Amino acid sequence: MKKFLKWTGLSLLFLVVALVITVWALQYKNYDAPYPDIHASKDSAVIERGRYLVTSSAHCADCHAPESLYADVALGKEVSLHGGRVFNLPLGTLQAPNITNDATGIGNFSDQEIARSLRYGVGRDGRALFPFMPFQNLSDDDLTAVISYLRTTKPVKNEIKIRKLNPLGYVANAFLIKPVGPEGTPQKTITPDTLVEYGQYLANSVSNCRGCHTNRDLKTGAFIGAAYAGGFHMESIIDPKNYEVVTPNITPDPQDGHIKDWSEQKFIERFRQGKLNPHSAMPWGPFKRMSDVELKAIYKYLQTLKPESNDPGPILVKLKN
Repeated sequence: MKKFLKWTGLSLLFLVVALVITVWALQYKNYDAPYPDIHASKDSAVIERGRYLVTSSAHCADCHAPESLYADVALGKEVSLHGGRVFNLPLGTLQAPNITNDATGIGNFSDQEIARSLRYGVGRDGRALFPFMPFQNLSDDDLTAVISYLRTTKPVKNEIKIRKLNPLGYVANAFLIKPVGPEGTPQKTITPDTLVEYGQYLANSVSNCRGCHTNRDLKTGAFIGAAYAGGFHMESIIDPKNYEVVTPNITPDPQDGHIKDWSEQKFIERFRQGKLNPHSAMPWGPFKRMSDVELKAIYKYLQTLKPESNDPGPILVKLKN
């Protein structure tokens, strides 16, 4: 019996050591992904398109602005994107990187390296990026515009330690986190208009409506709920230790749809009001800057969604400490 216990213990020890070595080795696993043929432009119209996307519908400031500028972001102001926002997740702590044109940001990145990160979820070092950004299906022209604008930003020196993982985070990073690429071939260009197709593009590939209004696994970022049916729990912007917010169902379900009775005009007016709930993680500030054309397109697209019967409950939830 003692010999059996001894060998069982040694076997378990061997398995644990092997698992630790494997998990550690896979932290540095590299992925191959193509470098899009994207080059920053100095054309003022292209840069202005990039400025518009970055500061409004793509709401980059909501993650890449430092906490000291949150009040300005909530007001819809254009701010520096030198990073630092902290995300407390089950797998550890992540910080949004500096994306100004400084050496501690993207200053030493090539245009193609930035484009690959956004489109294929593969970082400059070849490692998979956590799937926070929904820009895999940006059109070539919009991807060019975004990078062109970022190249014009004022360089701000701010070194960011992006990942601080716990043991669960290391395991998830080793076995679960994979690069997320585009769904098919991204469009070369897309013209802004009020049609459903443009609303779908904005909601899924630019503004990340699907990413927040669909329940997700915070350990992997994978979607685990019906599209746009809400139920995704996010930490409060102002008091993450005591509160979290739950995204509402925005499908046209006649019972549980949060905006089921909203007219197009009410939809637009709500966005113009900006942030009303200080706990909300919704990027109301940048979204205030969106044009009526874009908001009409998104509204029309949301009306085409499959109605989902799902009541996520109260939007604001007090945590039990």
